[in-house]
Amino acid sequence: MAPKNKRKKIRLEFEIKASPGLVYNYISTPSGLSQWFCTDVNMYNNLYKFKWDSDEIVAEVMKKINNKSIRFHWKESAEEEYLEFEVIQDELTDDVALVVTDYVDEAEEKNATQLWESQVHDLRMSLGA
Repeated sequence: MAPKNKRKKIRLEFEIKASPGLVYNYISTPSGLSQWFCTDVNMYNNLYKFKWDSDEIVAEVMKKINNKSIRFHWKESAEEEYLEFEVIQDELTDDVALVVTDYVDEAEEKNATQLWESQVHDLRMSLGA
């Protein structure tokens, strides 16, 4: 078997004009996630089942800090890979940002970045931000 391509960790930061609590709701609850990230989400215990049209992917919640961040591990992904959404607020300006950490094939980095920009655009529309 050929060795699996090493995937690259990317970290993207997006300004969001909404309260941290509201943004957290959209990144951590099935109803919030289904408004911008995927078609539907079902949650069972610590597992989230994400649906995109005919695709379904299961992720386990690895870490969750209320009103701050949530980290998912896709069941089909390498053990060290994860998807994390983190809400940060600048102490001086009160600006709010969403930081997305994801793993992508190096050849797909540009496409993945564009996809995240599109996803976050949908999030902003859902938030009315």
